[in-house]
Amino acid sequence: MLKRRSLVVGLSLVVGVVAAGCAAPSQPGESGAMLLADGYEPESVNPLLGYGAEGAAKFYDGLLAFDGRAQLRPALAVEQPQANADATTWTVKLRDGVKFHDGTPFDAEDVAATYRAAIDPAYASTISSDYDMLAGVQAVDPHTVRFDLKFPYSAWPSKMVLGIVPNEALKTPASQENSPLNTRPVGTGPYRLVEWRQGDQMTWAANPDYWGGAPAVHDITVVFAKDDNTRAQRLAAGEFDGTVLPPVLAEGAARDGFRVVHHGTADYRSIALPNTHPVAGDRAVRTALNLAVDRDGMIKALLGGHGKPAYAPIPPSMGAHHEPAATFAHDPQQAGRILDDAGWRVGADGIRERNGTRAKFTVMYFADDSLRRDLATGFASDARKVGIEVELAGVDRSAVAGRLATDGIVLGGGNPMDPDPQVYSSLSSSAIGTGTYNNPGQYRNAEVDAALDAARRELDPAKRAELYRQAQRAYVADPGLVYLAFIDHSYVLRDGGFTGYQAPVEPHTHGTTWGPWWNVETWKPSA
Repeated sequence: MLKRRSLVVGLSLVVGVVAAGCAAPSQPGESGAMLLADGYEPESVNPLLGYGAEGAAKFYDGLLAFDGRAQLRPALAVEQPQANADATTWTVKLRDGVKFHDGTPFDAEDVAATYRAAIDPAYASTISSDYDMLAGVQAVDPHTVRFDLKFPYSAWPSKMVLGIVPNEALKTPASQENSPLNTRPVGTGPYRLVEWRQGDQMTWAANPDYWGGAPAVHDITVVFAKDDNTRAQRLAAGEFDGTVLPPVLAEGAARDGFRVVHHGTADYRSIALPNTHPVAGDRAVRTALNLAVDRDGMIKALLGGHGKPAYAPIPPSMGAHHEPAATFAHDPQQAGRILDDAGWRVGADGIRERNGTRAKFTVMYFADDSLRRDLATGFASDARKVGIEVELAGVDRSAVAGRLATDGIVLGGGNPMDPDPQVYSSLSSSAIGTGTYNNPGQYRNAEVDAALDAARRELDPAKRAELYRQAQRAYVADPGLVYLAFIDHSYVLRDGGFTGYQAPVEPHTHGTTWGPWWNVETWKPSA
């Protein structure tokens, strides 16, 4: 039976209007409050539209939560999920006594409704391709839910960080594009959204009834400032308690009373190449570019040394799943020989051509991201040294989708919880067309596909790890992208006031819901 529930938090909450009783934004350093700055503002706070896809969504909880060290712990689940012998059925026992922000109880119907909406085309969820292995979900009883999968899938726990929403919000099948949850979240998380002035800032208030205990940091205001240099200057002036910055800027913005921290990640930066392009799609060109790029030089100059070279999408932090032999030497001379052998001849201006086709293509980067701009510039410089002309284009994010078939782009991605979400959507040909940034260059490699498909179905850990290593070996023999680096995420934060900071291993997502504040709900006042 469905529970009756109001979907209104407090008396009212609309974008740009403060709910009844909300205080004015806190000042930097105010006791029990934080004022942070972020370079990215979400378009929506609806989990079914991708908000909090890797967990750490402060308005919501998943069945499981990331523990900061590439492991998953129970959250709305009271214990670890149990799988049947072939990992096609997973049963989860739910925590009792949990309430949504509107005061009504959480139970299995909410879990079932959320996951059904994720895969039902009627809801037009943007994360549906991430759950293509889910056949169905059932509320066995109020505190037990069962997931039935289409095939054995040992990585299913990594899909259990999805934020759970009230089943009443999903009662009528409809596109989530216009859902109230997009701006007025109703979850079970440690914080409530009490104000969102879009284009300016958000204010979160601690959930006093949170099942994990009311957070001691009771008020967090997040100011949105896209430009990296602007955030650095405003933080240096003492305006914020913390922010995310590129590594070199972070080091320069620190002042007395603040500290800089760098977090290891599974987050790569790559040049996604359009594999149907007559130049960038040529196998010899793709291989030559991977040999031409100076990854170590980029990391030293652009990241201040805070990163590791990337050649394929699985980082060394994933242990046995990483193939250490899957690398490219920095060898511009060999790159030139490969291009020569493929018929790409150097012209009078130093740029190659073949059969009248100039070795030229465009690489886009998000215009508001200084690090991606710098990486694109470094890549273009290295490419030109071997006779390939890369034209750069700083673009708005809204302009990207229409150009991916013809232009490259600087992309990031990464999920430390399991190699399947780390690599499948990037390299599998089955991901083509399932989302704007899922294998955007339309890379196709039958050997890579076979290894990735087998790995996501393999239950033996050792065999599964070998399949991922096999996929990486096949990939570097026929690369479809140019992976550059696994970047560290860098932050500046105010010292003192609270204890509880723990450095996590971060996914691609970073900023104020991750970073030093990924576990802010557990922080305690300093003695």
